[in-house]
Amino acid sequence: MDVFIIGITGRIGRLLAGKLRDRGDTVSGLVRRSRDEADFAASGIRTSLGDVSVMTPQELATAAEGADVIVYTAGSNGGARHVTEAIDRDGVAKAAEAAHLAGVRRFTLVSVFPEAWRERDLPEDEEYYFAAKKEAEVSLTHSDLDWLILRPSLLTDEPGTGRIAIGPAELHEQISRHDVATALTLILHEPRISRQILELNEGGSPIETAVARCIRSPARRTKSGGSEP
Repeated sequence: MDVFIIGITGRIGRLLAGKLRDRGDTVSGLVRRSRDEADFAASGIRTSLGDVSVMTPQELATAAEGADVIVYTAGSNGGARHVTEAIDRDGVAKAAEAAHLAGVRRFTLVSVFPEAWRERDLPEDEEYYFAAKKEAEVSLTHSDLDWLILRPSLLTDEPGTGRIAIGPAELHEQISRHDVATALTLILHEPRISRQILELNEGGSPIETAVARCIRSPARRTKSGGSEP
């Protein structure tokens, strides 16, 4: 599989790229600094130099040309509003348009839990960040792409446990970035997990088992010509 990652220099993006490469996939991505190009090239990963916040959809499409799936893991983490808009909201819409232009049907977005940090009194700019993330999700789900949205809970840099909980609604606790990258690698290799919003948290099920439960069986045709689950 050929995977193009927007956000490949981030912690989840780097972990995902390594896991996909080790699996034998072709991995490429977008970087903003030439030194990152050299680092990834040494690992056998091709990159294009560019900034999603200022690139046009056509420029992004050119970078992603030939990919089977675009994965968007970039995020501003709730900084200044103009950065949040450019990365977390408009960047996703721009990348989705680029997918159309490049003929890439599959698009996976790493987003956030809607209730993340609800127990805190957040600054207005961080509240705006969550609103921008939701706008990006809505825009993507209204597209005709083969989309998938993954919402991890609070991210940590702890070693992965290899056990998760994943589904349409999960508790918001915490999860290792390593386990997120492992789960995402398996999801990308399972095309039957499609057009779903999945929440991801630490849990008690082995990652392969948990991800397999997200597979949707094709609808069966009925005698009347309709379909049933």
